[in-house]
Amino acid sequence: MEKLLMVWVTEKQLQGDTLTQTIICEKARAIYGYLLKQTPQTSIDEASEESFKASRGWFENFKKRSGIHSVVRHGEAASSDMKAAEDYIKTFSDLIKAQGYISQQVFNCDETGLFWKKDAE
Repeated sequence: MEKLLMVWVTEKQLQGDTLTQTIICEKARAIYGYLLKQTPQTSIDEASEESFKASRGWFENFKKRSGIHSVVRHGEAASSDMKAAEDYIKTFSDLIKAQGYISQQVFNCDETGLFWKKDAE
């Protein structure tokens, strides 16, 4: 099921579609249900469509097993302008060279907390 899901995720990513955890989990449940219907059941086998929940834990483990990291885009990433971002890489690189910064001085502060201690008076 996960191999089929990865094929689908890859296709969607190549098409530039926005994928969220919810969308991927819904597709996983749909694929599981389809495969379950294609598999002959025995009286001992208690598998049912309800037995696979595609939970948050499953999703996190799926990401680790499949090695996907940037597939799931949401918020700002889902609506980003890729061309503008690519153009800015050169502009930013030129700025770093012009100002004489070294790589240790360049970092992303988007989700970094900044704390400082006030000097004792």
